[in-house]
Amino acid sequence: MENMELWLQKANVLIEALPYIQRFHGKTIVVKYGGSAMVDHELKKNVIRDVALLKLVGFRPIIVHGGGKEITRWINKIGLETQFVNGLRVTDKATMEVAEMVLNRVNKGLVSMMEKVGLKAVGISGKDGTVLQVEKKLAGGRDIGFVGEVKKVNPALLNTLLDNDFIPVICPIGSDGAYHSFNINADDAACAIAKAMQAAKLVFLTDIEGVYRDPKDPSSLISEMTIPEAREFLASGNAGGGMLPKIQNCIDAIEAGVSRVHILDGRIEHSLLLEFFTNKGIGTAIMDKREEQEDE
Repeated sequence: MENMELWLQKANVLIEALPYIQRFHGKTIVVKYGGSAMVDHELKKNVIRDVALLKLVGFRPIIVHGGGKEITRWINKIGLETQFVNGLRVTDKATMEVAEMVLNRVNKGLVSMMEKVGLKAVGISGKDGTVLQVEKKLAGGRDIGFVGEVKKVNPALLNTLLDNDFIPVICPIGSDGAYHSFNINADDAACAIAKAMQAAKLVFLTDIEGVYRDPKDPSSLISEMTIPEAREFLASGNAGGGMLPKIQNCIDAIEAGVSRVHILDGRIEHSLLLEFFTNKGIGTAIMDKREEQEDE
């Protein structure tokens, strides 16, 4: 009898997931993969398994990954100095070479892990197929080297990969009009790609539970925010330094046609599945007010 209760619980989980599988079958989702979930080996395996399940039930996932911690580790290893201005890494020519090398190494490692669980994945940088076209980004008017701001996304290569059953795994390196390499903030790259692909969902895997009304109060987690509420929250000054541009990216993505944006704690096992396939979900979901009214 105990076994029967357990089996029924498992069946109920599948039934709960059904409407979400139906709703997003065949839809493109963009996952910005970063934080501890990229460093901890067990968490990394769980994220890859989550992506595998999303793919197998009919989602069309695109992965955009960071690698800042690994870049810093290699820069220190070879004796270069790490500098940041307004949260952006000062990227001279030598630093750019290291960043591109490290990000491509991280990229192929993720592809290998995906292929081990039976997925068809292709690792690219934003330079491939001119996916990410950039111009130089300034930090408070200061030139900080080869740091790029996405000006255009060319979706042709991504559509070709998705249509042929591959998962694109993208490292945030782009090129300018003269084909120079530029490092791009991974959040910005994911947001630009989600907008260009008209993704149904954009997910940021982070090292926090979501958006807090009071950053010092863990019980003040905001489960859902509409665009007006998100703007009001930004204006309140309660958004921490790292969260402020992330929420702005969420707003920009939704206004460009992305249905929902999620900020999730990647340290929680299977956070992607919990957010996508359960009624309660975890983290913070940001949506357009009109869509919320229509869903009701």
